[in-house]
Amino acid sequence: PLAAKFKMPANMKTLLDKQVVGPSTEDLTESDFPVQSFNPKLQMPFKRLPGQNPRKVEVERKRRLYLSFDIAELLASKGIDSNQLMPRHYDPDNIPPIEETKDTVFPIYLPLEVFDNDEFDCRTPEEWISLGLEPGSSDRKPVPGKALLPTDDALGHEDPKSQELIYEWIDVGVLDYDKETDLYLVHKTEKKGLVRDEEGRPILNGGVTPEG
Repeated sequence: PLAAKFKMPANMKTLLDKQVVGPSTEDLTESDFPVQSFNPKLQMPFKRLPGQNPRKVEVERKRRLYLSFDIAELLASKGIDSNQLMPRHYDPDNIPPIEETKDTVFPIYLPLEVFDNDEFDCRTPEEWISLGLEPGSSDRKPVPGKALLPTDDALGHEDPKSQELIYEWIDVGVLDYDKETDLYLVHKTEKKGLVRDEEGRPILNGGVTPEG
């Protein structure tokens, strides 16, 4: 019989991705964050004692608990408007009446960093950044986090204290930390939760390219 050579379709990978046999527990979500960067720090012996849960079980329980928290919702439940946490330029011509400011006569003028307390932090900034290092890899990936940032990037860079800006808690990838200024370098995530540059490539090692 006549036989022809098998020709593989050009879109073979797309066809394979569409073949869904059945339900699966495999996590198919693409992420630019290392798996260990979501693990909580747990003060628990690695060797399980009689009557205690295994360490892996406790880590997974804490991980799911912490992922269920939302800082914006937690602050709102205490009556705190996240948009009001950032000091703005004082505008004496547009002072709202006391009825609208809830008895707050003076505008917010102290930066949020003044009230920061790292006394009970479970990790140092260097330890947080090191979570981006995967075993066997020299590249450091970003670490997941949330940052209070303006929704308008252009105006936010030009004048971060503008009255027109709206500040929200936004998902970011933490790229680097400066010990001298005590500041973090962050990058907003995309709609899919990825941390990519303008060309769509993952940002590694704080954004520093091999060429420096």
